[in-house]
Amino acid sequence: MKGPTMKYLLAGAVSSLALLTTAFPATAQSSETMNRPFTAERVFDIEYASDPQISPDGSTIAYVRRSMDRQTDTDRGDIWTLNTATGAHRPLIVGGASKGSPRWSPDGTRLLYSTATDERPDLRVHYIDTGDSVSLGQFYEGPGAMTWSPDGKTVAFSMFVPGETPAFAKPVATPAGAKWSEPVRVFDDMTFRFDGAGYLREGATHVFTISADGGSPRQITSGDVDFGGPEWLGNGTLLVSGNMAEDRDMDPIESEIYTVSLSDLSMTPLTTRDGPDGSPTVSPDGKWIAYLGYDDRLRAYQQTELYIMEADGTNPRRLADTLDRSFDAIHWGSDSRTLYGQIENAGIIDIISIDTRSGRTKTVVSGLGGTSIGRPYASGSFSVSQTNTPVFAYTAGFTDRPAEIAVQRGASDPRVMTTLNDDVLPFLDMAPIEEFHVKSSVDGREIEAWVALPPGFKADGSFPLILEIHGGPQTMYGPFFASEIQRYAAEGYVTVYVNPRGSTGYGNDFVQAIDKAYPGNDYVDLMDVVDDLVARNYASPDRLFVTGGSGGGILTAWTVGKTDRFAAAASVKPVINWMTMALAADIGQFVRRHWIRADPWEDPDAYLDFSPIMLIDNVTTPTLMMVGEEDWRTPTWEAEQFYTALKMQGVDTALIRIPGSPHYIASRPSRLIAKTDNIMGWFAKYDPAKTEDAAE
Repeated sequence: MKGPTMKYLLAGAVSSLALLTTAFPATAQSSETMNRPFTAERVFDIEYASDPQISPDGSTIAYVRRSMDRQTDTDRGDIWTLNTATGAHRPLIVGGASKGSPRWSPDGTRLLYSTATDERPDLRVHYIDTGDSVSLGQFYEGPGAMTWSPDGKTVAFSMFVPGETPAFAKPVATPAGAKWSEPVRVFDDMTFRFDGAGYLREGATHVFTISADGGSPRQITSGDVDFGGPEWLGNGTLLVSGNMAEDRDMDPIESEIYTVSLSDLSMTPLTTRDGPDGSPTVSPDGKWIAYLGYDDRLRAYQQTELYIMEADGTNPRRLADTLDRSFDAIHWGSDSRTLYGQIENAGIIDIISIDTRSGRTKTVVSGLGGTSIGRPYASGSFSVSQTNTPVFAYTAGFTDRPAEIAVQRGASDPRVMTTLNDDVLPFLDMAPIEEFHVKSSVDGREIEAWVALPPGFKADGSFPLILEIHGGPQTMYGPFFASEIQRYAAEGYVTVYVNPRGSTGYGNDFVQAIDKAYPGNDYVDLMDVVDDLVARNYASPDRLFVTGGSGGGILTAWTVGKTDRFAAAASVKPVINWMTMALAADIGQFVRRHWIRADPWEDPDAYLDFSPIMLIDNVTTPTLMMVGEEDWRTPTWEAEQFYTALKMQGVDTALIRIPGSPHYIASRPSRLIAKTDNIMGWFAKYDPAKTEDAAE
């Protein structure tokens, strides 16, 4: 749970939460008409592909086919396969508990995957020739980051190991049959709760091995430090990453790469610099280790660079040093001299090749994406075969449908292999997406944006507009399908989403433009985009609305403190007060050390100058606040501060708390529905056109 990055800081239940009435009540319609809109219930019809893993010989892709389970209100996964030559699409491991993380054995005869059996975590191997699936052992915690040894005889994985809970007193024995209060919980770590996990148990994540034929797990790392990301360096040595610094609680992003000898469990550091080093991957010939990291310069965002070193850790050097983009994932080619990296690039995701000798880079695949179902974040993954001509399997992104599986052989044209939503989406009125660019009035920077157009759209200046702001803030939107965007458009809103300064994918200078200046001129970029659409008669200037989650929630609250041009706003899971964020959020030390770079008790202005709470005197816009009750990234008290202040100021407001929800509200389909429908209900309440209609 250590070392979170700011990229995910501000990133980003149905009827029981219907505080507000539905924005657009049902009316009598023909069955044909009723089937056309992308309605709230359609969220449960969505399927999408994730985690494509191509077999070493390039013949078969195993991937996770994800769907929304109406009965359990969950996003669940099954494992399907695709034949890259014939396109044959078949279920491999389906039904029962959700499944994920398929990983081919080196010889391609077996597939490792994670699931649950009898409601307990399980790690299983599926034999391709017989179809048999067997558990490798007994697991009391969830195994992750699984990887095969080169000889296919052993599997390494990471797993949490409970530790001893600190205590200062021995509790008195509870009498038999008595009902006493739960015992006290004692914490002595800097990070004692984390978003998505809640209050943390004492213990650490460690690396294990287990025989590929099954048996008992062997713990390879130990102690109070978290270790993860195992990678094999031959059959007798593992590479792991961890933060062993004495002040690791105060330096949460620090990590190094270590070798661990399986013969005696001795550890040797291969990296030693100040900054995170991780994601090691070993070349097929075993001579080189590629890895990701950067020199820590105490910035809120720092681009992840690509490095290579010899197998013993000597001669480290940076690759692709002229490429002004951040690396998200890397894989080796079969020749042990070519690396393939995933990067964000101006709204889209590319795979580039890197020649490790010359350093030359080239885009080899473009158009990854589509795995962020709620909002149009750039999100996707790929794998590559170990054949002389590389075969790439990847999640392909589209504007009108979620991720499909695509394949590309060498430099040939890509082929989309799946059509997971052809039973639903072709029969709906999906909003067309237009890309456009605006020059920022601050400094002339080009700002990229997309607008989703509702059914029957005409540029006549009459339509309502929703400005939807992304989180992060160092993340990136793109031309990808998103349920929330489609819902807004289906209900008649022109919906615009933007990559203002501070977004990733446009180079380091673009991201750093908000360093120690957020919210700031990114707000101006957003207003310039709205101005452009109003000037083009895409929207009525009297029917403007603004919303956003996490970093977008901050900017929404900031916006209503800077202007009254919006008829209503909805700020979702925001930071309202940087001081309370730094002192009580799960990544507070990161905020203090890297984001603000000052102590709140010594320099309160550094925190308050960019806190929306300080603009409360200016707010007149009716503003809805929304937050998950188990959100520890931007905790509930952030939204509640703004809500209470608005009440004190006499500004129309409401507070929606989502039971059981962490920061990622869209983790359950019903929560995604509740989020969008309550936002539209709030906007409808303050829409001047609807108010006038009701008065007539």
